[in-house]
Amino acid sequence: MTRTDTPPAWDERTQLATFLDYVRATVRDKCAELSAEDARKAPLPGSPLMTLCGLVNHLRWVEYFWFEVIFLGGEDEGPWTDEDPDREMRIAVDFPLEQLLAEYEAQSVRFRELVAGSDLDATAKRPFRDGTYPNLRWILLHLIEETARHNGHADILREIADGRTGA
Repeated sequence: MTRTDTPPAWDERTQLATFLDYVRATVRDKCAELSAEDARKAPLPGSPLMTLCGLVNHLRWVEYFWFEVIFLGGEDEGPWTDEDPDREMRIAVDFPLEQLLAEYEAQSVRFRELVAGSDLDATAKRPFRDGTYPNLRWILLHLIEETARHNGHADILREIADGRTGA
């Protein structure tokens, strides 16, 4: 997929979907040609879970949570637990980066179809922890924000790993 933030049409749904795909593609670009060792390194002393593997896995499971659990009302089968709420980041180093990226992309395909076929004003089936029922539009905006914020972390991790900047 080509990384672009310019939508092919200017309606709201296309703009939101394009920006979500853009920030997803930026995640992939930050991981391109990265060694397996560097993908698992946590170079920031105050953030022992902050690895590129961890970020990819976190973003994959964040989308799952918002689309599958909150919006569609499915059961939460995420890797986190009450005792280990960041488990998706902790276990990520046990998997090859390529596998994590492939799982993230496969899931993204499914969620693209969900977004394309759902009303942006459709309300989630489950409430978020504060009791509110967000609509699909808010969920998309939140995922764009979340992924973009973590792309900043990926920028730092990648530059520390091998000096690569940009993308």
